[in-house]
Amino acid sequence: MATFTAAYAMKERMARSMLKHPKVHAVGVGYQNPKRPDKGAAVTIYTDALSIASLGMASLLSVHGKGKMAKVPIRLVRTKKIRSHANYRSLIRPVPAGYSIGTSAGSGTVGLILTNFPSAKQRYIFSNNHVLTNPLNSGTPVETLQPGGADNGKSGKDGVGRLARFVQLSRKQSNFIDAALSIPVRNRILSPRYATVGVIPGHVTSYKLGERFKKVGRTTGLSYGRVDSINADVKVDYGENLGELTFKNQTIVLGSTPVSLPGDSGSVWLRRTDNFAAAVNFAGTTDGKTSIAFPVDWVMKAFQTRVARPSGIGRIRKVNTRDDNPAYARRLTAKELASIKIVQAKKTRK
Repeated sequence: MATFTAAYAMKERMARSMLKHPKVHAVGVGYQNPKRPDKGAAVTIYTDALSIASLGMASLLSVHGKGKMAKVPIRLVRTKKIRSHANYRSLIRPVPAGYSIGTSAGSGTVGLILTNFPSAKQRYIFSNNHVLTNPLNSGTPVETLQPGGADNGKSGKDGVGRLARFVQLSRKQSNFIDAALSIPVRNRILSPRYATVGVIPGHVTSYKLGERFKKVGRTTGLSYGRVDSINADVKVDYGENLGELTFKNQTIVLGSTPVSLPGDSGSVWLRRTDNFAAAVNFAGTTDGKTSIAFPVDWVMKAFQTRVARPSGIGRIRKVNTRDDNPAYARRLTAKELASIKIVQAKKTRK
């Protein structure tokens, strides 16, 4: 039976080369059999290939660790190509998480209402870079519309803020997060709540394989999923503007019904047990049943923010403080955090 340590070591060794294969879309660490966790860990490959053999691989691979040889099984999950999503819906004031947000170019989802830390004086709309920037990945302080442009949100009339900061997406190196903040025209236009759920208590620093999630997204509404793989390296197609980008140590959440369709980008997964914010959906497969996400904690560290609550700041629930446990979503190292480039939106000179 393979350990998660051995499976993660194998994933690190093979992911870069495997992602060069046109039919491989993500490589992560999961259970050999999700229905039988006692069977141990495996490297999970998300692909539209028909078999492991057709990828030129064996179903059991060997990896060295601590002077010993370990056998790691390969589990194949059939998925379509993974794409970023941005889409649409109705006007609501004040604006909570879970509703349509965007620019004149399109719509995604308000992931969370955040606040600065530690003063908690300024609120922000949080969503993806590709939801709140226009042109994509640019620092123009574009107007934020609610609902977004794909839901007939109109500039001026439906403006609730403007782009403030975002994480620049890179073609040259692996990315960690697709994230942006919009500063509202006034704090009271935002409601520090989450659609259908209400006030959420805060966010978790990590979560485990097999964790049960729920979220509200612009398109799929209230949906449920299970963490199928953590620490996965994923290729995401951003279309003709940016092309195919690589993201490292991501989370793959599966649903029995669609959980990530166009318009759900930016929506935030909550733990079903306690409603703590856990992961940020930013891409998925064309059938909508696969969500690609990253830990909310990475956003909080990058932007130095917290979940906003009516009374102030949300709590932080520490999970898996031992960073060497590969059965949990990894914490960002200081080097990885420093590699995340935050861009301040600036007005262009005329």
